[in-house]
Amino acid sequence: MNPFTYERASDPQAALRLGARSGAKYLGGGTNLVDLMRETIEHPVMLVDITGLSCAIEETDDGGLRIGAGVKNTAVAADRRVRERYPLLAEAILAGASAQIRNMATVGGNLLQRTRCGYFYDDAARCNKRAPGSGCDAVDGFNRMHAILGASAACVATHPSDMAVALAALDAVVTVEGRNGLRDIPLVDFHVLPGDTPQTETVLEAGDLITAVTLPPALTCRSVYRKVRDRASYAFALISVAAALDVQDGVVKEVRLALGGVAHKPWRARAAEAALMGGPASEAAYRAAAQAELAPARALRDNAFKIELSQRVMIDTLLKLTALQENRS
Repeated sequence: MNPFTYERASDPQAALRLGARSGAKYLGGGTNLVDLMRETIEHPVMLVDITGLSCAIEETDDGGLRIGAGVKNTAVAADRRVRERYPLLAEAILAGASAQIRNMATVGGNLLQRTRCGYFYDDAARCNKRAPGSGCDAVDGFNRMHAILGASAACVATHPSDMAVALAALDAVVTVEGRNGLRDIPLVDFHVLPGDTPQTETVLEAGDLITAVTLPPALTCRSVYRKVRDRASYAFALISVAAALDVQDGVVKEVRLALGGVAHKPWRARAAEAALMGGPASEAAYRAAAQAELAPARALRDNAFKIELSQRVMIDTLLKLTALQENRS
């Protein structure tokens, strides 16, 4: 591990001032950053400790929730307002990691966690994300866990977050403070696809500090987070689905779908949503929508199964949400 200095920020303004220094990195829970430092992937010159900042969950004037970037994942999942009004977010967080990690990990850090691609962590492998221009050994290597949507020749890694997939489905907004003041970024636009520069993972600028994630007023329809993984716990998603559905008189009135484990970012399933809105709430319609979403998918040697698996989980999730509404009525 390279030598570095440490400063604890007393307030957001102090954090921004320190974070603007060359080589500075913000330290929240440290559940990903410290590992990356140990693996000599991250080489910060200074760690700016922001624990204790932005740690509140507050009501917004329009009936939503503003979750501070420093709130621990456990606190978000346990908050009564989150459990009652945004259950798929609580489910996603609880599916994401062990209790010990959730107790340390923060909301802001969760959004910024880096891929778990094995080649990214292996300094003997070529990885454009770790060493730009070196190549991507995952393309022709063992790529069972890798992307089927939005990938490029430069990178086929996936984003590991469960929480971010739920936030994408909920139309969450990320508030960022930087040298140009405050700005709000829709979660679906916060992460970027790899293109030729996979080392750039978000739209953040140097020194930017995530201060909050805001949820709009709660959906009135049923929602759920489904995660398919190789073992029952503490594993990253092969694929996951965050879904919300409102069916009235057999017609889809509202639908939200986001996928995890399939792309370099949380994947909002816009094609499937467009295919379903205003149409019949039927298995045939759900299958057609899932096929439309996965039509652009491109498989690698080991992950072709993800295309069919994604479609099946989307269809099954929508059918279960439909049945829940029918039983309620």
